[in-house]
Amino acid sequence: MNILITGGAGFIGSHVVRLFVENYPHYNIYNLDALTYAGNLENLKDIEGRPNYTFIKADICNETEINNLFNRFRFHKVIHLAAESHVDRSIKDPLAFVITNVIGTINLLNAFKDLYKGNFENKLFYHVSTDEVYGSLGTTGLFTEATSYDPNSPYSASKASSDHFVRAYGETYKMPYVITNCSNNYGQNQFPEKLIPLFINNIINNQPLPVYGDGNYTRDWLYVLDHARAIDLVFHKGKKGETYNIGGFNEWKNIDLVKLLCKQMDAKLNRIIGTSEKLITFVKDRPGHDLRYAIDASKIQNELGWEPSVTFEEGLDKTIDWYLDNEDWLNNVTNGNYKLYYQQYIN
Repeated sequence: MNILITGGAGFIGSHVVRLFVENYPHYNIYNLDALTYAGNLENLKDIEGRPNYTFIKADICNETEINNLFNRFRFHKVIHLAAESHVDRSIKDPLAFVITNVIGTINLLNAFKDLYKGNFENKLFYHVSTDEVYGSLGTTGLFTEATSYDPNSPYSASKASSDHFVRAYGETYKMPYVITNCSNNYGQNQFPEKLIPLFINNIINNQPLPVYGDGNYTRDWLYVLDHARAIDLVFHKGKKGETYNIGGFNEWKNIDLVKLLCKQMDAKLNRIIGTSEKLITFVKDRPGHDLRYAIDASKIQNELGWEPSVTFEEGLDKTIDWYLDNEDWLNNVTNGNYKLYYQQYIN
Protein backbone atom coordinates (compact mmCIF):
# COMPACT_ATOMS: atom_id res chain seq x y z
CA MET A 1 0.00 0.00 0.00
CA ASN A 2 1.31 3.43 -0.98
CA ILE A 3 0.33 6.06 1.60
CA LEU A 4 0.85 9.78 1.06
CA ILE A 5 1.24 11.92 4.20
CA THR A 6 1.27 15.64 3.42
CA GLY A 7 3.02 18.03 5.78
CA GLY A 8 5.02 15.15 7.20
CA ALA A 9 8.04 17.27 8.11
CA GLY A 10 5.93 19.50 10.33
CA PHE A 11 5.11 19.17 14.00
CA ILE A 12 2.15 16.79 14.02
CA GLY A 13 3.00 15.29 10.64
CA SER A 14 6.48 14.14 11.67
CA HIS A 15 5.04 12.15 14.58
CA VAL A 16 2.43 10.57 12.30
CA VAL A 17 5.07 9.68 9.68
CA ARG A 18 7.33 8.09 12.30
CA LEU A 19 4.46 6.06 13.79
CA PHE A 20 3.41 4.68 10.39
CA VAL A 21 6.97 3.98 9.20
CA GLU A 22 7.85 2.13 12.41
CA ASN A 23 4.56 0.29 12.99
CA TYR A 24 3.70 -0.68 9.40
CA PRO A 25 6.83 -1.84 7.55
CA HIS A 26 4.61 -3.32 4.82
CA TYR A 27 3.29 0.17 3.94
CA ASN A 28 5.23 2.47 1.64
CA ILE A 29 5.11 5.87 3.36
CA TYR A 30 5.60 8.95 1.18
CA ASN A 31 6.17 12.16 3.10
CA LEU A 32 5.33 15.20 0.98
CA ASP A 33 6.35 18.57 2.38
CA ALA A 34 7.15 21.98 0.88
CA LEU A 35 9.70 22.64 3.66
CA THR A 36 8.36 26.06 4.56
CA TYR A 37 9.44 27.68 7.82
CA ALA A 38 7.59 25.10 9.97
CA GLY A 39 8.77 21.99 8.09
CA ASN A 40 11.97 20.51 9.45
CA LEU A 41 13.55 17.30 8.16
CA GLU A 42 15.67 17.10 11.29
CA ASN A 43 12.45 15.93 12.96
CA LEU A 44 12.79 12.67 11.02
CA LYS A 45 16.52 12.00 10.99
CA ASP A 46 16.02 8.74 12.89
CA ILE A 47 13.88 7.15 10.15
CA GLU A 48 15.18 8.71 6.94
CA GLY A 49 17.05 5.55 5.98
CA ARG A 50 14.12 3.17 6.42
CA PRO A 51 13.30 1.16 3.27
CA ASN A 52 9.56 1.94 3.51
CA TYR A 53 10.07 5.73 3.76
CA THR A 54 10.39 8.24 0.92
CA PHE A 55 10.58 12.02 1.22
CA ILE A 56 9.17 14.18 -1.58
CA LYS A 57 9.79 17.91 -1.61
CA ALA A 58 6.71 19.39 -3.26
CA ASP A 59 4.04 22.03 -2.76
CA ILE A 60 0.36 21.03 -2.64
CA CYS A 61 -0.42 24.39 -4.24
CA ASN A 62 1.30 23.30 -7.45
CA GLU A 63 -1.48 21.50 -9.32
CA THR A 64 0.70 20.08 -12.09
CA GLU A 65 3.30 18.76 -9.68
CA ILE A 66 0.66 17.10 -7.49
CA ASN A 67 -1.03 15.45 -10.49
CA ASN A 68 2.31 14.12 -11.72
CA LEU A 69 3.11 12.67 -8.28
CA PHE A 70 -0.25 10.89 -8.02
CA ASN A 71 0.19 9.42 -11.49
CA ARG A 72 3.74 8.33 -10.73
CA PHE A 73 3.29 6.79 -7.28
CA ARG A 74 -0.43 5.92 -7.43
CA PHE A 75 -1.11 6.66 -3.78
CA HIS A 76 -3.82 4.37 -2.43
CA LYS A 77 -4.55 6.47 0.64
CA VAL A 78 -3.85 10.04 1.73
CA ILE A 79 -3.42 11.54 5.20
CA HIS A 80 -3.59 15.28 4.61
CA LEU A 81 -1.94 17.37 7.33
CA ALA A 82 -0.19 20.06 5.28
CA ALA A 83 -1.56 23.48 6.24
CA GLU A 84 -0.81 26.99 7.29
CA SER A 85 -1.85 26.87 10.93
CA HIS A 86 -0.85 29.96 12.91
CA VAL A 87 -3.75 32.32 13.66
CA ASP A 88 -1.54 35.41 14.05
CA ARG A 89 0.02 34.81 10.63
CA SER A 90 -3.44 34.38 9.09
CA ILE A 91 -4.50 37.79 10.38
CA LYS A 92 -1.52 39.38 8.64
CA ASP A 93 -1.75 37.37 5.39
CA PRO A 94 -5.17 35.73 4.88
CA LEU A 95 -4.58 34.93 1.21
CA ALA A 96 -1.65 32.62 1.99
CA PHE A 97 -4.03 30.54 4.11
CA VAL A 98 -6.64 30.42 1.37
CA ILE A 99 -4.06 29.27 -1.18
CA THR A 100 -2.52 26.52 0.96
CA ASN A 101 -5.48 25.33 3.03
CA VAL A 102 -8.22 25.59 0.40
CA ILE A 103 -6.60 25.46 -3.06
CA GLY A 104 -3.94 23.01 -1.90
CA THR A 105 -6.58 20.68 -0.50
CA ILE A 106 -8.62 20.89 -3.70
CA ASN A 107 -5.51 20.05 -5.75
CA LEU A 108 -5.09 16.86 -3.71
CA LEU A 109 -8.77 15.98 -3.97
CA ASN A 110 -8.75 16.46 -7.74
CA ALA A 111 -5.59 14.41 -8.20
CA PHE A 112 -7.06 11.61 -6.11
CA LYS A 113 -10.41 11.77 -7.94
CA ASP A 114 -8.84 11.84 -11.41
CA LEU A 115 -6.46 8.98 -10.67
CA TYR A 116 -9.14 6.50 -9.64
CA LYS A 117 -12.10 7.80 -11.70
CA GLY A 118 -14.74 6.55 -9.29
CA ASN A 119 -13.11 3.20 -8.53
CA PHE A 120 -12.33 3.92 -4.87
CA GLU A 121 -12.28 0.40 -3.45
CA ASN A 122 -9.77 0.21 -0.57
CA LYS A 123 -8.97 3.92 -1.01
CA LEU A 124 -9.21 6.75 1.53
CA PHE A 125 -8.75 10.51 1.78
CA TYR A 126 -8.14 11.40 5.43
CA HIS A 127 -8.34 15.14 6.14
CA VAL A 128 -6.89 16.44 9.41
CA SER A 129 -8.55 19.63 10.66
CA THR A 130 -8.99 21.74 13.79
CA ASP A 131 -11.55 22.50 16.48
CA GLU A 132 -11.26 26.18 15.57
CA VAL A 133 -13.74 25.68 12.72
CA TYR A 134 -16.48 25.54 15.35
CA GLY A 135 -15.85 29.08 16.58
CA SER A 136 -15.96 30.05 20.23
CA LEU A 137 -17.70 28.47 23.21
CA GLY A 138 -19.09 30.27 26.22
CA THR A 139 -18.19 29.18 29.73
CA THR A 140 -20.03 25.88 29.31
CA GLY A 141 -20.59 23.27 26.62
CA LEU A 142 -18.37 21.21 24.32
CA PHE A 143 -17.78 20.94 20.58
CA THR A 144 -19.31 17.77 19.15
CA GLU A 145 -19.19 16.41 15.62
CA ALA A 146 -22.64 17.96 15.11
CA THR A 147 -21.65 21.47 16.20
CA SER A 148 -22.31 24.07 13.50
CA TYR A 149 -19.28 25.71 11.92
CA ASP A 150 -18.67 29.31 13.00
CA PRO A 151 -15.03 30.25 12.23
CA ASN A 152 -13.74 33.59 13.53
CA SER A 153 -10.24 33.93 12.05
CA PRO A 154 -8.86 33.66 8.50
CA TYR A 155 -7.09 30.48 9.60
CA SER A 156 -10.21 28.77 10.93
CA ALA A 157 -12.25 29.99 7.94
CA SER A 158 -9.74 28.43 5.54
CA LYS A 159 -9.81 25.12 7.42
CA ALA A 160 -13.61 25.16 7.54
CA SER A 161 -13.66 25.66 3.79
CA SER A 162 -11.31 22.74 3.22
CA ASP A 163 -13.48 20.52 5.45
CA HIS A 164 -16.52 21.44 3.37
CA PHE A 165 -14.73 20.62 0.12
CA VAL A 166 -13.69 17.19 1.41
CA ARG A 167 -17.29 16.41 2.34
CA ALA A 168 -18.52 17.80 -0.99
CA TYR A 169 -16.16 15.53 -2.92
CA GLY A 170 -17.40 12.63 -0.83
CA GLU A 171 -21.00 13.38 -1.75
CA THR A 172 -20.47 14.42 -5.37
CA TYR A 173 -17.82 11.92 -6.47
CA LYS A 174 -18.42 9.19 -3.85
CA MET A 175 -14.84 9.63 -2.66
CA PRO A 176 -14.23 7.74 0.62
CA TYR A 177 -13.07 10.15 3.31
CA VAL A 178 -12.77 10.75 7.03
CA ILE A 179 -12.21 14.05 8.82
CA THR A 180 -10.81 14.65 12.28
CA ASN A 181 -10.98 17.94 14.18
CA CYS A 182 -8.43 18.17 16.96
CA SER A 183 -7.79 20.51 19.86
CA ASN A 184 -4.52 22.37 20.56
CA ASN A 185 -1.51 20.07 20.22
CA TYR A 186 1.69 20.30 22.23
CA GLY A 187 4.82 18.19 22.54
CA GLN A 188 8.20 17.51 20.97
CA ASN A 189 9.37 19.20 17.75
CA GLN A 190 6.78 22.01 17.71
CA PHE A 191 7.93 25.18 15.98
CA PRO A 192 8.42 27.89 18.63
CA GLU A 193 5.80 30.31 17.36
CA LYS A 194 3.18 28.37 19.32
CA LEU A 195 2.59 29.12 22.98
CA ILE A 196 4.30 26.26 24.83
CA PRO A 197 7.59 25.99 22.88
CA LEU A 198 7.75 29.79 22.56
CA PHE A 199 7.46 30.21 26.31
CA ILE A 200 9.92 27.40 27.03
CA ASN A 201 12.45 29.12 24.80
CA ASN A 202 11.74 32.54 26.34
CA ILE A 203 12.09 31.20 29.88
CA ILE A 204 15.42 29.59 29.02
CA ASN A 205 16.61 32.97 27.70
CA ASN A 206 14.89 35.11 30.38
CA GLN A 207 12.71 36.83 27.79
CA PRO A 208 9.17 38.21 28.36
CA LEU A 209 6.21 35.82 28.22
CA PRO A 210 3.54 37.70 26.23
CA VAL A 211 0.02 36.71 27.34
CA TYR A 212 -2.95 38.01 25.33
CA GLY A 213 -5.59 40.10 27.11
CA ASP A 214 -6.35 38.97 30.64
CA GLY A 215 -5.05 35.43 30.06
CA ASN A 216 -8.44 33.82 30.64
CA TYR A 217 -8.78 32.34 27.16
CA THR A 218 -9.36 28.61 27.55
CA ARG A 219 -8.07 25.78 25.38
CA ASP A 220 -8.25 21.99 25.39
CA TRP A 221 -4.70 20.59 25.12
CA LEU A 222 -3.76 17.33 23.39
CA TYR A 223 -0.36 15.62 23.60
CA VAL A 224 0.92 15.18 20.05
CA LEU A 225 1.78 11.49 20.45
CA ASP A 226 -1.79 10.83 21.58
CA HIS A 227 -3.01 12.67 18.48
CA ALA A 228 -0.80 10.50 16.27
CA ARG A 229 -2.27 7.37 17.91
CA ALA A 230 -5.77 8.70 17.26
CA ILE A 231 -4.95 9.32 13.58
CA ASP A 232 -3.66 5.76 13.33
CA LEU A 233 -6.94 4.43 14.78
CA VAL A 234 -9.19 6.54 12.58
CA PHE A 235 -7.14 5.66 9.49
CA HIS A 236 -7.51 1.94 10.10
CA LYS A 237 -10.86 1.64 11.88
CA GLY A 238 -12.79 4.87 11.32
CA LYS A 239 -16.05 4.73 9.43
CA LYS A 240 -15.96 6.27 5.93
CA GLY A 241 -17.78 9.58 5.62
CA GLU A 242 -17.56 10.29 9.35
CA THR A 243 -16.02 13.06 11.42
CA TYR A 244 -14.22 12.36 14.70
CA ASN A 245 -13.33 15.02 17.26
CA ILE A 246 -10.01 14.44 19.03
CA GLY A 247 -9.44 16.25 22.32
CA GLY A 248 -7.46 15.88 25.50
CA PHE A 249 -10.34 16.16 28.00
CA ASN A 250 -8.00 18.78 29.33
CA GLU A 251 -9.08 22.44 29.56
CA TRP A 252 -6.70 25.13 30.78
CA LYS A 253 -6.92 28.88 30.96
CA ASN A 254 -3.86 30.37 29.28
CA ILE A 255 -2.69 32.15 32.43
CA ASP A 256 -2.96 28.97 34.53
CA LEU A 257 -1.07 27.00 31.90
CA VAL A 258 1.70 29.60 31.76
CA LYS A 259 2.04 29.62 35.56
CA LEU A 260 2.30 25.82 35.61
CA LEU A 261 4.90 25.96 32.84
CA CYS A 262 6.87 28.58 34.79
CA LYS A 263 6.81 26.44 37.92
CA GLN A 264 8.00 23.31 36.11
CA MET A 265 10.71 25.23 34.24
CA ASP A 266 12.02 26.83 37.44
CA ALA A 267 12.31 23.39 39.03
CA LYS A 268 14.14 21.93 36.04
CA LEU A 269 16.46 24.93 35.66
CA ASN A 270 17.21 25.02 39.41
CA ARG A 271 15.75 28.48 39.75
CA ILE A 272 13.80 29.79 42.71
CA ILE A 273 10.13 28.92 42.18
CA GLY A 274 8.42 32.11 41.01
CA THR A 275 11.40 33.45 39.05
CA SER A 276 9.98 32.70 35.60
CA GLU A 277 6.50 33.88 36.53
CA LYS A 278 7.92 37.40 36.80
CA LEU A 279 8.50 37.27 33.02
CA ILE A 280 4.73 37.20 32.31
CA THR A 281 3.74 40.30 30.33
CA PHE A 282 0.12 40.98 29.40
CA VAL A 283 -0.18 42.34 25.86
CA LYS A 284 -2.95 43.74 23.66
CA ASP A 285 -5.47 41.11 22.63
CA ARG A 286 -5.51 39.88 19.04
CA PRO A 287 -8.53 40.49 16.79
CA GLY A 288 -11.28 37.85 16.74
CA HIS A 289 -9.80 35.95 19.68
CA ASP A 290 -12.03 32.99 20.57
CA LEU A 291 -12.81 32.77 24.28
CA ARG A 292 -12.89 29.02 24.74
CA TYR A 293 -12.44 25.76 22.83
CA ALA A 294 -13.33 22.39 24.33
CA ILE A 295 -13.73 19.07 22.52
CA ASP A 296 -16.17 16.28 23.29
CA ALA A 297 -14.08 13.28 22.23
CA SER A 298 -16.58 10.66 23.41
CA LYS A 299 -17.30 9.43 19.86
CA ILE A 300 -13.73 8.32 19.11
CA GLN A 301 -13.43 7.04 22.66
CA ASN A 302 -16.60 4.94 22.50
CA GLU A 303 -16.35 3.74 18.89
CA LEU A 304 -12.61 3.22 18.49
CA GLY A 305 -11.37 2.88 22.08
CA TRP A 306 -9.06 5.89 22.02
CA GLU A 307 -8.23 8.02 25.04
CA PRO A 308 -5.28 10.21 26.08
CA SER A 309 -2.35 8.31 27.57
CA VAL A 310 -1.02 11.13 29.77
CA THR A 311 -2.35 13.94 31.93
CA PHE A 312 -1.45 17.46 30.89
CA GLU A 313 1.04 17.77 33.75
CA GLU A 314 2.77 14.56 32.62
CA GLY A 315 2.75 15.57 28.97
CA LEU A 316 4.07 19.04 29.76
CA ASP A 317 6.85 17.51 31.86
CA LYS A 318 7.87 15.24 28.94
CA THR A 319 7.70 18.20 26.55
CA ILE A 320 9.91 20.44 28.69
CA ASP A 321 12.46 17.66 29.13
CA TRP A 322 12.62 17.17 25.36
CA TYR A 323 13.30 20.85 24.66
CA LEU A 324 15.89 21.08 27.41
CA ASP A 325 17.60 17.93 26.07
CA ASN A 326 17.46 19.24 22.50
CA GLU A 327 18.55 22.86 22.81
CA ASP A 328 20.59 22.50 19.60
CA TRP A 329 17.35 21.71 17.73
CA LEU A 330 15.65 24.69 19.36
CA ASN A 331 18.57 27.02 18.57
CA ASN A 332 18.75 25.80 14.98
CA VAL A 333 15.05 26.42 14.47
CA THR A 334 15.03 29.86 16.05
CA ASN A 335 18.08 31.09 14.13
CA GLY A 336 17.23 29.41 10.82
CA ASN A 337 20.19 27.03 10.69
CA TYR A 338 17.85 24.07 10.27
CA LYS A 339 17.50 25.11 6.62
CA LEU A 340 21.07 23.94 6.03
CA TYR A 341 19.91 20.39 6.78
CA TYR A 342 17.42 20.61 3.93
CA GLN A 343 20.21 21.36 1.49
CA GLN A 344 22.33 18.48 2.75
CA TYR A 345 19.39 16.09 2.53
CA ILE A 346 18.12 17.16 -0.88
CA ASN A 347 21.46 17.70 -2.58
